[in-house]
Order: sequence, then C-alpha cells, then structure tokens
Amino acid sequence: MKMLARFKLLTYLFVALSFVGCEPENEDTTTYFGGKIINPRGKYVVLFENEKAIDTFYLNNHNKFLGEINNLKEGLFVFKHGPEHQYLYLEPNDSILIRLNTWDFDESLVFSGKGAKRNNLLIDCFLDTEKDDKFFRNLYSLSPTQFKNKVRALEKQKKQRLKELLSRFENESNDFKTLLEISLTYPVYRRLENYPLVHHEMMRETMNEKIDDDFFDHRSTIDYKKDSIMYYSAYRDYIVSYLYNITNNSGHKMYSDKFTTELLNIIDKHFESESTRNTLLRQTVISHFYRKSSCDVNNDAFNTFLKLTSNNEDVKLVKRLLNDIRTLHKGKKLTDFQITDLNNSKHSIKSITKGKDVVLYFWNTKYISKDYLYSKVNYFAKKYPNVEFIGVQIDGKNKDYIKKLDIKSQYYVDADSKANAFLTSKLPRTVLINKKGIVVNAYASLSSQNIYNQVATLAQN
Repeated sequence: MKMLARFKLLTYLFVALSFVGCEPENEDTTTYFGGKIINPRGKYVVLFENEKAIDTFYLNNHNKFLGEINNLKEGLFVFKHGPEHQYLYLEPNDSILIRLNTWDFDESLVFSGKGAKRNNLLIDCFLDTEKDDKFFRNLYSLSPTQFKNKVRALEKQKKQRLKELLSRFENESNDFKTLLEISLTYPVYRRLENYPLVHHEMMRETMNEKIDDDFFDHRSTIDYKKDSIMYYSAYRDYIVSYLYNITNNSGHKMYSDKFTTELLNIIDKHFESESTRNTLLRQTVISHFYRKSSCDVNNDAFNTFLKLTSNNEDVKLVKRLLNDIRTLHKGKKLTDFQITDLNNSKHSIKSITKGKDVVLYFWNTKYISKDYLYSKVNYFAKKYPNVEFIGVQIDGKNKDYIKKLDIKSQYYVDADSKANAFLTSKLPRTVLINKKGIVVNAYASLSSQNIYNQVATLAQN
C-alpha cells in the first residue's frame, strides 16, 4: 500500500540491554559473528549498535567473513551489507554464522551456531509480518466492524503462537521475550492504527460506520516509552502509525501543512529520548516536503522543526535544503553549469538538454539506493522513450555509477561545478526541464507519488 509505505522511516537505533551472568565481573567475553554472502554487493559487512558502527568485517575471496566482539552486552544489533540490513540479537559468547543471497536478502537469510535459534525466530516473525501485510492490503476497504474482526482473528493466532514459543524458549532472557512479544503483536495493532487513514484514501469518502471506542482498546497494552527500541521495525512502525492516527484526529487534511506542523508538535511531546525525537522531527519535515515533489515550502512546518529540534547538524541540513530550494527556480531558463561524464570529460548542461524534455535527477547513495534509482528510472524511461533521463551523482566519482542504466546518461558533479550552489544539502533532487530549456519543476522527487503525473505531463508537452 502506498499509504503504508509512507509510514516507514529509514534509520537505525538499537536496543542495548544489560547482561548479568555468573562469570566474574571483569572477565572478558568474546562473541563471534561471521558467515557467507552469496552474490555480494560490496566487500564488507558492518555491525551497528545504538546507531553506531561498532565493527566492519571484510569478505575474503570466498565471500566469507568472521569477526569477534569483546565484552558485548546482550541486545539487538543490526548488520548491513550493501543497501540492505537486518536485525541480529546477540548475547555474550554467542557464535553466530549467517548465510544469505543478496538477490533475495531477507527470505534467504539463515542463522546457525550458538544463538541462532532466537535469530531464526525473529527473521521468521519479520517474514510473517510481510505476508500478513500483503493479506491485509485489500481489507482496508471493509467496514470498521469487518476489519476489526479480521484483525482480532489474527491477534488470537499470534498470541497463541507467542504462548507456545515462550514455553519452548523459557530459558531465554526477559528482554528477548519482550522483544518476541512485540515482534508478534505490534504489527497486528499497527493495522488498526492504519485503518482510518488507509480506508479514507482507498474509498475517497467519509466513513459511513462510526469507529467504536473499543476499536483501539489495544492501546492500553502498549508501552509507548520504549525509546530504546524505537528503531526496531515492529515497534517503530506501530508507534509511527499511532502518531499519524492521533494527528489525523485533529481534523487536518492528511499531509497538509497544518497536519505536518501538528505532527511535529506531537512528536516533540511524545518522546523522552532526545536523539529519537530529533530523528523523527527531521525525517517528518523532510519526507513531507519530498512527498509534494515541488518547491512549495511549508514555512510553518520548517519553522516549527527549527524551533523544536536540538540537533545542530539537523538544523544545518534543513537550512541548506531551504537554501537549495530558493536557488533554482521554476518557470525560468535553466542556469548553465558543468557536469562530468564517466570518462572525466566536462559537459555544459545546456548543451546536453537542448531541445529535449529532460528529467535531471541528482542522487546521493547516503539517502537513496542505486537499486531504487534503477527501478524508478528504468520504469519511466521505458514508458516515456521521448524523455531524456540524466543521472548526476552529487559529490560523485567516475568509478561509482548505476550499472544497470545507460552509462552514457550518467554524470557526476565535481567540486568546481556551479551546480553545487543548489546542492548544498547533498540531498537528492530531481529537476524537470522542457524542450525550451525552461524549468517546469525545480524540486521534484522520484520517491513521491506525484512524480508519475509530473513526468507524464512533461512527456505530453
């Protein structure tokens, strides 16, 4: 669901839970983590704890790796390879090996070794949630009573499974048992929070049947203050859906300027963790701006963000973004600047775009993956063969490009290019230019649903 996808926030913050054992307090413990990556998309695997990379493990000639972590505390970690990531629950003295194929990252992932059972269980929960989401995809058109009955039936199944698993894993720590309960039940409750928003979008009409108070009676069982696992997807996605739902009760149109401002204020009041609060404030104001796929700026929302955040780097980022928006203008001739091809030859952007309808997309792997870019650009290029799609990597190099796309349409911005004047934030930006060299959209976004109509309009003129 498009609406459901919007609730996904791309960041990492992980649980750090204390470990108490029978060993002497000062005795070192060693935990091993390794495995094999089939069809690797890079040369290493990075392990994260509390949003911080704690170690990097390099693949050998057989695409295998093995590393050790000393004095590890029990908790939830994340390992990342290429653009993909997945969770890893570790305890001191675990020896966990993974095996996965990047062509089917989550589905192929298997754990073995000491500590593997709990991790295989968590990945099973993750995959089951994805299957359940697909099953519910078309159920949001049901009436509140019908939808609730579907959800309650699933909730009953999950709680029965939880009971069975807790009996089998009775020797596991309480922290892991809590995480397991969240993994199984919170995705169920998320669908109830999503229902009013998605139902309205699907049906394009006011709901005929009133939502009873007991529709959300699960809320009494939720711990809303577990900021330490805010970036565990099962927990995070529920909390985000809940925040959007209660913001929707304010009566503002979804994603409107007033809705965004209200949501920012609710986020500020909800979270005790400063880092979590700051992250969600930044993600909300930027993602809502990108959703518009235009230069239209919600000044109230940006001013509210700047007032509420305590992260100086986020303030700098957003101020640079606002500067970028003001630097290149819709309705005016494209300002000339140079871009460099993969043979290190410089080209005038005006000469490249002259007499063509052009989608000029600037990208940065820090914020958007090559696979996502390929998927979007390839779709548009096939649908609109008369439109030129030109990719320009921000702060790029000639060795880094999107391999599946035409290499002749890929460039990068070097330090001397005047394009840097409107790319100070380093955030992705798409510019639509017509045959006359006029900018028809100075800040489009490939991640927005609005981009489909915008490219179609460009192609028709």
